[in-house]
Amino acid sequence: MQLADLADVGATEAHGIAWSERGEVEVLTFELSGEVLAIEAIRVFEILDVLTDTVVPGAPPLVDRIVNFRGKIIPVADLRLAFGMERAEQTVDSRIVVIELALDGEVTLLGLWADRVLEVATFVRSQCEEPPMVGMRWRREYVRYLARRPNGVAIVPDLRTILETVFFERAGS
Repeated sequence: MQLADLADVGATEAHGIAWSERGEVEVLTFELSGEVLAIEAIRVFEILDVLTDTVVPGAPPLVDRIVNFRGKIIPVADLRLAFGMERAEQTVDSRIVVIELALDGEVTLLGLWADRVLEVATFVRSQCEEPPMVGMRWRREYVRYLARRPNGVAIVPDLRTILETVFFERAGS
């Protein structure tokens, strides 16, 4: 899939995951502070070992770092902060998952910190459900789906909502 094609995928993102005709979607699963998160594999551009990052003064904490990725400067988001977790030190298992995401009509490369990348898995629609109205410790609008797995639950974050909220809140202040 080319970057230009991703804009079309991003256009349907607000309505949920792009399920196959069989009701399946391939995802990349990774850990953040003991939680398992999953993003659509089609969005993953590359998985990198940790690169030297640069803190950007005045940037929102969620995306306050940048890295040089093949001669292109890209922001790196720490989703822990969106989910109320503490920032963590990088380890030998830490990775940067580079994804392509349509934001404000433009396809953007973005890095996501991961404590550890787990696997590419297939989620079945019947194993996924919307987050409950109560009992969540995270902002409900930041979670697209919760997926039941053999070893627990994976969180499928709504990356567009998380990032647009950060930028719109910042623009309003």
